Amino acid sequence: MVDQKLKKRAIHRAKIIRGQLDGLIKAVDTEVYCPHLLEQSLSIQRSLKSLDAFILENHLRTHVKEQFKIQEEEGKAIKELIKMYTLSNK
Repeated sequence: MVDQKLKKRAIHRAKIIRGQLDGLIKAVDTEVYCPHLLEQSLSIQRSLKSLDAFILENHLRTHVKEQFKIQEEEGKAIKELIKMYTLSNK
Protein backbone atom coordinates (compact mmCIF):
# COMPACT_ATOMS: atom_id res chain seq x y z
CA MET A 1 0.00 0.00 0.00
CA VAL A 2 1.31 3.39 -0.98
CA ASP A 3 0.19 6.84 0.07
CA GLN A 4 -0.69 8.31 -3.34
CA LYS A 5 0.42 11.83 -2.41
CA LEU A 6 3.83 10.55 -1.30
CA LYS A 7 4.03 8.33 -4.39
CA LYS A 8 3.48 11.34 -6.65
CA ARG A 9 6.15 13.34 -4.80
CA ALA A 10 8.61 10.41 -4.90
CA ILE A 11 8.14 9.89 -8.64
CA HIS A 12 8.61 13.61 -9.25
CA ARG A 13 11.81 13.60 -7.15
CA ALA A 14 13.11 10.48 -8.96
CA LYS A 15 12.56 12.13 -12.35
CA ILE A 16 14.48 15.20 -11.18
CA ILE A 17 17.32 12.92 -10.04
CA ARG A 18 17.31 11.18 -13.41
CA GLY A 19 17.70 14.55 -15.10
CA GLN A 20 20.49 15.53 -12.72
CA LEU A 21 22.28 12.26 -13.39
CA ASP A 22 21.94 12.68 -17.16
CA GLY A 23 23.43 16.15 -16.75
CA LEU A 24 26.34 14.77 -14.72
CA ILE A 25 27.05 12.08 -17.33
CA LYS A 26 27.10 14.72 -20.06
CA ALA A 27 29.36 16.94 -17.93
CA VAL A 28 31.82 14.08 -17.34
CA ASP A 29 31.77 13.22 -21.03
CA THR A 30 32.56 16.81 -22.00
CA GLU A 31 35.27 16.98 -19.31
CA VAL A 32 33.76 19.76 -17.24
CA TYR A 33 36.03 21.13 -14.50
CA CYS A 34 36.25 18.65 -11.59
CA PRO A 35 34.88 20.94 -8.84
CA HIS A 36 31.76 21.51 -10.96
CA LEU A 37 31.35 17.75 -11.37
CA LEU A 38 31.62 17.32 -7.62
CA GLU A 39 28.99 20.02 -7.06
CA GLN A 40 26.62 18.17 -9.40
CA SER A 41 27.36 14.85 -7.74
CA LEU A 42 26.75 16.24 -4.25
CA SER A 43 23.51 17.79 -5.44
CA ILE A 44 22.37 14.39 -6.72
CA GLN A 45 23.27 12.82 -3.37
CA ARG A 46 21.14 15.42 -1.54
CA SER A 47 18.27 14.71 -3.91
CA LEU A 48 18.58 10.98 -3.24
CA LYS A 49 18.41 11.64 0.50
CA SER A 50 15.25 13.62 -0.09
CA LEU A 51 13.79 10.69 -2.04
CA ASP A 52 14.82 8.34 0.77
CA ALA A 53 12.85 10.51 3.19
CA PHE A 54 9.70 10.22 1.05
CA ILE A 55 10.06 6.45 0.84
CA LEU A 56 10.70 6.11 4.57
CA GLU A 57 7.73 8.34 5.36
CA ASN A 58 5.49 6.14 3.22
CA HIS A 59 6.80 3.00 4.91
CA LEU A 60 6.16 4.43 8.37
CA ARG A 61 2.70 5.77 7.53
CA THR A 62 1.52 2.56 5.87
CA HIS A 63 3.41 -0.66 6.51
CA VAL A 64 4.89 0.02 9.95
CA LYS A 65 1.63 1.49 11.19
CA GLU A 66 -0.17 -1.70 10.16
CA GLN A 67 2.59 -3.99 11.46
CA PHE A 68 2.36 -2.45 14.93
CA LYS A 69 -1.34 -3.29 15.04
CA ILE A 70 -0.48 -6.98 14.74
CA GLN A 71 1.67 -8.16 17.64
CA GLU A 72 3.36 -10.90 15.58
CA GLU A 73 4.43 -8.30 12.99
CA GLU A 74 5.85 -5.80 15.48
CA GLY A 75 9.23 -7.54 15.71
CA LYS A 76 9.53 -7.62 11.93
CA ALA A 77 8.85 -3.88 11.73
CA ILE A 78 11.47 -3.13 14.36
CA LYS A 79 14.07 -5.26 12.56
CA GLU A 80 13.35 -3.51 9.26
CA LEU A 81 13.68 -0.08 10.85
CA ILE A 82 16.96 -1.01 12.53
CA LYS A 83 18.27 -2.34 9.20
CA MET A 84 17.31 0.89 7.42
CA TYR A 85 18.91 2.97 10.16
CA THR A 86 22.10 0.92 9.98
CA LEU A 87 22.28 1.19 6.18
CA SER A 88 21.71 4.93 6.30
CA ASN A 89 24.67 5.39 8.63
CA LYS A 90 27.24 3.54 6.54
